[in-house]
Amino acid sequence: MKTLKIADGIYMLTLNVEDILFEGIWEIRNGVTLNSYLVQGEKTALIDGVIGWDGVPETLYKNLEEIGIDPKEVDYLVLNHMEPDHSGWISNFKKIKDDITIVCTDKAARMVESFYGRDNVRIVKEGDTLDLGKGKVLSFHPVPNVHWPETMYTYERSTKTLFSCDMFGAFGVMTDHYFDDELTPEEIDFFELEGIRYYSNILTTYTPSVRKAIEKAKTFEINIIAPGHGPVYRKNPEKIIDDYYRFSLYAKGAGKDEVTILWGSMYGMTAKAVEYIEKILQREGVKYNKIEMPKETISEMIATVFRSAGIVIAAPTYEYKLFPPIATALNELGRKRITGKLAFRFGSYGWSGGAERELHEIMERNKMQWDLIESVEFEGTPREDDLKKIEARVLELIDKMKEKVVEEGQLA
Repeated sequence: MKTLKIADGIYMLTLNVEDILFEGIWEIRNGVTLNSYLVQGEKTALIDGVIGWDGVPETLYKNLEEIGIDPKEVDYLVLNHMEPDHSGWISNFKKIKDDITIVCTDKAARMVESFYGRDNVRIVKEGDTLDLGKGKVLSFHPVPNVHWPETMYTYERSTKTLFSCDMFGAFGVMTDHYFDDELTPEEIDFFELEGIRYYSNILTTYTPSVRKAIEKAKTFEINIIAPGHGPVYRKNPEKIIDDYYRFSLYAKGAGKDEVTILWGSMYGMTAKAVEYIEKILQREGVKYNKIEMPKETISEMIATVFRSAGIVIAAPTYEYKLFPPIATALNELGRKRITGKLAFRFGSYGWSGGAERELHEIMERNKMQWDLIESVEFEGTPREDDLKKIEARVLELIDKMKEKVVEEGQLA
């Protein structure tokens, strides 16, 4: 864990975590940071405390002592979010100070009791404040369903710092640079992609609520955005707000100027047409990604499809239905409510078709509303006529993609 001063009387305590499945589901190949914050006036508040992924408190206590704070002198634990990566320290903290006050929303208070037993809880509503003394005043602002129903923002008035927890977060560990004005161009690109991975894996189901939280953030005068995961934004906090709005558009069908080929092949017949498509995209100068299922993780699949303006679904018929790894992938995209994507599907079949029927069943069941270009199916290996049809559909996809593209900076 590392401790950094981010403003007068405000510290960040950040911990890198790797080699885990986030929420027990999501493979995060580049790890994630867990950030907590300490605000010190005459009294002291710990916001979204992190004590280590394994729940061991010594790391946090040692870091507090390094900045001259006795853990027993922490007066308030502010819970922006009840998920255990932000609240798992409660049980251990109570052992050293059982009368500490937990500050949270009414929905969080019920969860505190069910997760950790009865506690000294102060329930806050929109606009309620907590005066810590020495000019440090916290105000509290519920932003429900980002991404649990009890979530809230905490805002510190004197430094104009917004503690946003899961909102405005990103996957990816931090080593040398922790603030937006320190990031190298490579790190900026890294956190762009890790921000997309984080939003698509964790928040995209709740995009309507995220949009409301974005609008609420715009009502504050903000110098610093301090999220629960990823870098702190102190030079240009508006950038991450704009980025999150752009990500919300990706959830509804927009994307970067690139194509993702979501594909699987049983015996190489569909794979031959995938190779042909690659040559077309290269010829046309179109950036593309290949996601082969089931070899790729669901986490990477979701993030890559999510950020792309055009999708090619390449999958054969398997036992009268869509190739199961692709059907699973599409169902997960539907469950995440990634809607409105522009897509074209092709695939081979043997003695009978059926993949196309299941594709439409998945789309209808999940209310995905994808803009599907007419599919191409072929018996066995693709012939010259099949490849010509595929090429025509791919060129149609490339042309229609222009209406879907939203890149970084376009919303500024």
